[in-house]
Amino acid sequence: MADARQDCSMRRIIAAIQTFILLTVVLPSIGFYDQEAVSPSRTLDLKISKKKVRQYEKLEMEIQVDGHYGDPFDPEVVDLVVLLKTPDDQQVMLPAFFCQKYERRKLDQGRNKANWYYPVGQGTWKARFAPMQTGPYFAAVRLKDRTGTIQSESIRFDCVRSLSKGFLRTSRDDPRFLEFTDGRPFFAIGQNLAFIGESQYVNLTKAEEIFGRLSANGANFLRIWTCCEDWAMAIEARKSAWDRSWHRNAPIEPLAGSNLSSSKYVKIDSDDRISITVSPSHPVALRPKTCYALIGRFMAKGPTALHVSVGRNNWELSYETTDPNEWKEFRREFVTDQNEFWLGRTSLTLVGSGTIWLDMLSLKEVPAGPELLWEADVNRPIRGFYNQLDCFVLDNIIEAAERNGIYLMLCLLTRDLYMASLSNNKSAEYQQAIEDAKKFIRYAVARWGYSTHVAAWEYFNEINPGLPTDRFYTEVGEYLEKTDIYRHLRTTSTWHPSAKDCRHHRLDIAQVHHYMRPETKEEFEDEVVVVCDKAHFLRTHASDKPVLIGEFGLATPKWGLSDYMKQDTEGVHVHNSLWASAFSGTSGTVMFWWWDELDRQNAYSYYRPLAAFLKDVSFVGLHLIQTTSSNDHFRWLGYQGKDRAYLWLANSQATWYNHVVRKKPPAPVEGATITVGEIQPGNYRLEWWDTYEGKIVGTEEVFFAKGPLRISVPSFHRDIACKIHRIND
Repeated sequence: MADARQDCSMRRIIAAIQTFILLTVVLPSIGFYDQEAVSPSRTLDLKISKKKVRQYEKLEMEIQVDGHYGDPFDPEVVDLVVLLKTPDDQQVMLPAFFCQKYERRKLDQGRNKANWYYPVGQGTWKARFAPMQTGPYFAAVRLKDRTGTIQSESIRFDCVRSLSKGFLRTSRDDPRFLEFTDGRPFFAIGQNLAFIGESQYVNLTKAEEIFGRLSANGANFLRIWTCCEDWAMAIEARKSAWDRSWHRNAPIEPLAGSNLSSSKYVKIDSDDRISITVSPSHPVALRPKTCYALIGRFMAKGPTALHVSVGRNNWELSYETTDPNEWKEFRREFVTDQNEFWLGRTSLTLVGSGTIWLDMLSLKEVPAGPELLWEADVNRPIRGFYNQLDCFVLDNIIEAAERNGIYLMLCLLTRDLYMASLSNNKSAEYQQAIEDAKKFIRYAVARWGYSTHVAAWEYFNEINPGLPTDRFYTEVGEYLEKTDIYRHLRTTSTWHPSAKDCRHHRLDIAQVHHYMRPETKEEFEDEVVVVCDKAHFLRTHASDKPVLIGEFGLATPKWGLSDYMKQDTEGVHVHNSLWASAFSGTSGTVMFWWWDELDRQNAYSYYRPLAAFLKDVSFVGLHLIQTTSSNDHFRWLGYQGKDRAYLWLANSQATWYNHVVRKKPPAPVEGATITVGEIQPGNYRLEWWDTYEGKIVGTEEVFFAKGPLRISVPSFHRDIACKIHRIND
């Protein structure tokens, strides 16, 4: 500790010299939103991570840009792109992106495994590229800003063949389903894992563990939110050190009578509240045995002083001036202990009476580290600023998905930042929402578009279906077609089923959300009926595109977690809904919402039997089966073609409601037969599958010369599945 204090003292000389510059030049441009703080470079330098890269794998490029841009996220301020010449002599333009690097450590905190994220450096420019063709590429960087255009020298790298299947897209042979670039089919088996954050049940470390457990059980798909406001990961959100999205009560106001009244300030008032806590939505990481400086300025009305407390450090700052509009700058340093990894409780208190106005609160490592209190900036724009900490978290999530064979549907835009602007499609606000969404989409494509494990961009979570969003999806979709060279799939969701969104020609995946809730007019006792009803809606309005039930589960009448789900310890509703959705016409399984409860129940094993059954199955070119049964005691769903069929047969009594609420075990189905029509005569092999073990429990060969295929069904209690394949004569 003595060494750290000595080092801190030695730095104070440098820091004192820097203070004036810091307070008068740097702090006024501390926000990324300041477009005037531009010092453009006239040279560019491009470095690539490797000279030889495999097909569909990431090539990372570091770009040195000499100079600072106040808003590096706005292409109107700085437009930085990589120009690529492909092996077939085509020109491809790839957007670059500004990012803050972070160091990550996993720290044990009792029962929790906390993630410690610490910014490194002052930010850098990067580009990420996944080559889709083999052969030589040439890359150069082009920068446009208000002073003109410059371009770097070209460098070469080579792409060699790999075993990667490529990106997900709509099947060329059957647009109802998904496939990879190389033509191999993909059927989505998965769930939601929407809220990932240090204050949530699932943080990054927990998410990585869940990815592994899902993968081990055959799941391959997750829906992830990047739009959680301040309770979890949100790239573009109103994260604040002064209040929360569910309780906006911060004393943030413009300063009346000031020549800077267009800006906002934190107000501490003896008539309202005399103390305020600085409480960022994410834990602020600190390095042990390190010197930090808390910097800012304040102005007082009346006889008062400002008391500042940071952990065990306390300072009282007096305000003495004859000019009532004069700002007083302050800088206070402290050194962390050898085991101090987090910013302690930080508060600002008015001493005396009157009012204090606070501005430009900043915390940095001495002498000039990156900003740690960016959430204290009350003038950060509501849209157009991309939270770098959560961007780093998403980097890690995508890498975990790649390691585990999981494909992600990323819900990007924070709905409540946009929805109010989309009520009038002829308004300036509507146009601005489109422009802001394009900027966000450009950033997402630049930073994460390289990954073959990004399955789809989802614009919104459950936006109002009554809004005139057609123009928004059309224009943003057109922009994506020009910007996203990988052509990721596009989707959105609404809080009630939206036929117009299902039909929209620039939404590639149609999606609905549904919860089975008691005391409503909707069916909730029979999960198979519910799943089939939602699949029918999707196929009615989106007959020629992939469709998904993007959220599903048991809920209370007010949309909370149902106690019935907790009581369904055998996961009957999960099992039945997964199998029913696989055979009902959708392009993937229902995606359950209550991921924390699924984790507590270790429900991942429910995916394994279905994944095993579907491992060598493709529904491409098949139609939903038309069948008849000799027994009303069970129902069945399936697909068939001319020489094959895939069936799921379920006992009508084996519903979650009978099991959990009525506690009525189903009677076995015995002596039943089924008839499969429109299948060619010949020799066929039948495989009967145990849907709980994911194993074949019986096989037989049958021959028929004409008419429909009639099959005797083995005895079963809950459900059973069947594969029917023609055998060569």
